[in-house]
Amino acid sequence: MQELKEITKEEVRIKELKINFENAMKDPNFKQFIDQLHYPKNMLIKYTSKFEECCQEVQNCKHCKGIFECKNQLEGHRFFPKIIQEKLYFTYLPCKYQKKVLEKEEKSLQKIMMKDIDPSDKKQLKIIKWLDDFYENFDLVKSFKGLYLHGSFGSGKTYLITALLNELEKTKHVQITMVYFPDALRDLKEDWENFSYKMKNYMEVDILFIDDIGAEKVTEWGRDEILGTILQARMNHHKTTFFTSNLTILELEEHLSIANNSVDKVKSRRIIERIKQLTEDMELISENRRK
Repeated sequence: MQELKEITKEEVRIKELKINFENAMKDPNFKQFIDQLHYPKNMLIKYTSKFEECCQEVQNCKHCKGIFECKNQLEGHRFFPKIIQEKLYFTYLPCKYQKKVLEKEEKSLQKIMMKDIDPSDKKQLKIIKWLDDFYENFDLVKSFKGLYLHGSFGSGKTYLITALLNELEKTKHVQITMVYFPDALRDLKEDWENFSYKMKNYMEVDILFIDDIGAEKVTEWGRDEILGTILQARMNHHKTTFFTSNLTILELEEHLSIANNSVDKVKSRRIIERIKQLTEDMELISENRRK
């Protein structure tokens, strides 16, 4: 009898979700937004309010003339859904104006050193200590694991690692290559003339920093031929490698398993195992410093 009562409650809940979704679909902007997603309806009805938020932020962006008049919850970004391994996630995507800001930030990152790190954020102290120890002990002759630093959006992951690498490059003359991973894949695909040279550098440079892995669109070519080849070579030659990501290792594994609408967990797991061999896994959850 109890089981029958629980089933009835679930049926009522699903009915309410459907009603809320159908009411939202009466809004032409919302309907247009949903129709473009091509997501299963049973997934859509569970997150009507979040989809409404996404739709509103997309509409805000259409009429926006600059970050100075941004109406979205996170300035310079829009809230947007993404499916990873049949699970729905919501993330923040930078707008065209924010991308210009990020380009300026990238230039400023070239100048920061470890003395510029602010130690007042207690949530960063564990990471800062790791970076200090790494700097003090690093020696090109020895083998050192890098860091897979994941965590909240805008928490300073890239800033911290860049400060360390700039310090190593300036004071210990270490050869460093830093790449924003989505751009690196695009550059490799578009610049075949320098493809071999760039790949050789990614595989052999003293320290490689792959920034924002998991933000890229996954393809079999990018995952297996590019990322897999780079990581295998660096693992074989004990080359230090750093990563930042908004995804945990488990979430990254799910992300990498889907390429061109096909699922390959074996190849995804292979990439993850290489990352684990190359790095220590640490998390940074802190305030959004970009807000």
